[in-house]
Amino acid sequence: MNKSFVLASLVAGALSSLSASATAQTLNVYTYDSFASKWGPGPAVKANFEKECGCTLNFVSVDSSVGILSRVQLEGSSSNADVVLGLDLNLMHKAEKTGLLAKSGVDTSKVTLPGGWHDPVFVPFDHGYFAFVYNSDKLKTPPTSLKGIVDNQHLRVIYEDPRTSTPGLGLLLWMKSVYGDKAAEAWATLAKHTVTVSKNWSDAYSLFLKGEGDVVLSYTTSPAYHIMEEGVTKYKAAPASEGYYPQVEVAAMMKHAPHPKLAKEFMAFILTPGFQSTVATGNWMLPVIKLPEGLPKAFASRQRPTKVLTLPAAEVASHRAQWTNEWLEATTR
Repeated sequence: MNKSFVLASLVAGALSSLSASATAQTLNVYTYDSFASKWGPGPAVKANFEKECGCTLNFVSVDSSVGILSRVQLEGSSSNADVVLGLDLNLMHKAEKTGLLAKSGVDTSKVTLPGGWHDPVFVPFDHGYFAFVYNSDKLKTPPTSLKGIVDNQHLRVIYEDPRTSTPGLGLLLWMKSVYGDKAAEAWATLAKHTVTVSKNWSDAYSLFLKGEGDVVLSYTTSPAYHIMEEGVTKYKAAPASEGYYPQVEVAAMMKHAPHPKLAKEFMAFILTPGFQSTVATGNWMLPVIKLPEGLPKAFASRQRPTKVLTLPAAEVASHRAQWTNEWLEATTR
């Protein structure tokens, strides 16, 4: 047998194996359950990115954005996560303080959020506004403000726990923005006609759809889902005369990412149509770049904020535990 031929074959085989290994790399993205679910944007994002990267995109599901941060903190620098996707404005400061995240290197000049986006670590992937959703067939005189929801003792309210849920934390900050030092009194008033405080959004919304409550904490974009998927127009987002509190969801790359090159590619991919086109009808939120096709018609009737209420991230980080205890004490008296 020709030794040169054998050697050449071995070298070719080794190179082939190395090439297969490179293309078979797996990018691990920690995200929340509903994003990765078959009805969420995850499957389409996975398919679209894998066409470009020649890799495998693996979503590791965690129950909430709060849970994502807790998990990577627990795992530390030995985490298998390359990217965390699903944190929001209110968790950014705390997440960055862990020292586990890297600068993204992504050009965010095309981001269409009010005021643009200038953070070097976090890349936004969708946004929206918290709102109380109601069934207009049942609730003929809906509230027109957050105070209207708090004060109406005949209104059965469902919302999420701020310790375990992103919307719940959003409501905590919304209440603080509107009521300030009188937030504890407002929480106590709301507690008198609260049906339940759920661990997460899906549990709360399911109870609402079963008729267990008159209003549920969700998003101004939630009615679009019912219009497009069910042909139903009875679900509406209640107006909020004081202003809505926003949610901007973000992704970040881990400093010790096992696959840093792929992680950087994915971070840049977030601000392309391959990702952003999945947001509106996958996550039922608003994209963060302008898409050529625009938004589906079902989004045209959504409530648009005339005023946006926000608290500084540093203030949220330093007072979050205190405000959470304030809520807990006021609602368990």
